[in-house]
Amino acid sequence: MSNFWTRTLTGIVFLVVMVFGLIWDRTLFGALFVLVLWIALQEFYRMALGTRFLFQQKLGLVAGAAAFLLVAGHFFYGLDLRWLVLVLVPLLLIPVSALFLASRDAFADLSYIYAGLIYIALPISLSPMLVMDGEVFDGWLLLSFFILIWVSDVGAYCIGSTLGQRPDAKRLAPSISPKKSWWGFGGSIFFCVAAAVGLHFLTWLPYSLLHCIVIGIIISLGGTCGDLFESMWKRHFGVKDSGNCIPGHGGMLDRFDSSLVAIPMASVYLVLIDLL
Repeated sequence: MSNFWTRTLTGIVFLVVMVFGLIWDRTLFGALFVLVLWIALQEFYRMALGTRFLFQQKLGLVAGAAAFLLVAGHFFYGLDLRWLVLVLVPLLLIPVSALFLASRDAFADLSYIYAGLIYIALPISLSPMLVMDGEVFDGWLLLSFFILIWVSDVGAYCIGSTLGQRPDAKRLAPSISPKKSWWGFGGSIFFCVAAAVGLHFLTWLPYSLLHCIVIGIIISLGGTCGDLFESMWKRHFGVKDSGNCIPGHGGMLDRFDSSLVAIPMASVYLVLIDLL
């Protein structure tokens, strides 16, 4: 099967799984996103550490998954937030276990364990608060955010692959991602804002038109930053993709890199204006 059809088919499957996982029910959502968190964090640790500090990597994975499950348990089923202190157990075992390392070579690289938790586990662990309307599961807001990210990517690709590939086109961040252009960046913002306006009139984004336009701009900017940030990591570690769990598309982190920055930024905006 050609790479085009592989990318197309896996893209469709990914889209269907994401849509159903976001809107079907809280249990499916929880199962899907704890899996996303686990695989993306595992990919990051594999890029950063390889087979070094395997025990500490497992502790980081357990801490990240536990944080998501406990936060989800609170928002989905009313679990007391005091149980979140359990996340400290694997976190504190990381420095304790480091005392018994046979070798202290590259000891500073243990910091990647915590970097992955902040970069990946923290934003995903906060996602359950976006899919609850009181005691009712409602994933349409989070789905709308992902739609804006996907449309933003399409806009960047369509405009960037045409106008952005001209010899005189200015590169957006040539030292990080040489193919990205300012044309593509402009296409990302335009498509994302247009999609936000469309979702406003569909009532999927239940805010004023002005707020929806601002959200579109924020998600486009955040998505671009998230994509470039992951590119910096991959360039630093000398890898092309974070993994290969999604045939034709790379790894889980490659699929969610934009959302790790864009969705928290949009959420902060909504919290600050008292709409979330």
